[in-house]
Amino acid sequence: MILKSTAARFAVALLLLTGAGAAHAQPVPSVYRIGFVGSATAAPQFSAFRRGLRDLGYVEGKNVTLEARFAEGRSERLSEFVADVLRRNIDVLVVGSTPAALAAKRATTSVPIVFASLFDPVGAGVVRSLAQPGGNITGAAIGVGGSGLGGKWIELLKEAVPHASQIAVLWNSANPASAASVREIETAAQSMKVKLDVLDAGNTPTLDSAFATIDARGAHAIIVTNDPFFTPNRDKLVQFAARKRLPAMYYFKSFADAGGLMAYGASLEDSYRQAAIYVDRILKGAKPADLPIQQPTRFELIINARTARALKLTIPQTLLLRADHIIE
Repeated sequence: MILKSTAARFAVALLLLTGAGAAHAQPVPSVYRIGFVGSATAAPQFSAFRRGLRDLGYVEGKNVTLEARFAEGRSERLSEFVADVLRRNIDVLVVGSTPAALAAKRATTSVPIVFASLFDPVGAGVVRSLAQPGGNITGAAIGVGGSGLGGKWIELLKEAVPHASQIAVLWNSANPASAASVREIETAAQSMKVKLDVLDAGNTPTLDSAFATIDARGAHAIIVTNDPFFTPNRDKLVQFAARKRLPAMYYFKSFADAGGLMAYGASLEDSYRQAAIYVDRILKGAKPADLPIQQPTRFELIINARTARALKLTIPQTLLLRADHIIE
């Protein structure tokens, strides 16, 4: 009986060791949960982020699950969406605007946060510095305060439309990142002797009011600054400019694609692909505080030649030669 018992115990131990070895040789893959809260619509930024994940080997339903929410330009719902996603026990939270990043920062100090498409994250109070963001937040910016981007918008617009001596500027006073752009526009306008109408247009009532003011004051051109509210209202903005025969400058290429005259800014898609890289590094053990804020390496000038012809504008050849894309 002792021999049988010993043999049985040996067989059981051998079976357990063999099973443990097999389990070690073929580990069950981890399934990560990534939260995503966007201020605007799902595409194309969310698509760029998903492509970035796929390029890094993440397959939805296999080794990653995405919990995505989109505010459609309604910033007042961002805190609600952030809280909802955090309840899903996510490993990383990705946010796509300054208001969303600030909502996430208020909501958690433990879950890693990666942002994309933020302008001036230091000036907006999202991180303490570009090199050492600190805390649980890092990401990819589309511009920083003091970069002169706002001045570039008015400079390019004036080059395309030399007679534009009065320009309406649409911004969102509730977005701290917009203030940096407006300050740069105002400085450049003063040196060029251009009169500005800086109009708050961060929600539907104020946007409609801004349109009425532009009508009443007779602006010669429009600058639409970078704010997530403007993205879902892109067609409304572009159609207003077309109807009033007003040349307009935008930040994002998608506005020029939709019929806006010009756009100058960093690539949103690049920003979201970089966010996917940072998510990957965090899932593999990196800490957000140790990942410096990524800044854009290039800015693109897009000119819609069809819109220029409709406005009976002759874009200077010097400007056309500097364009990265010309929409014919």
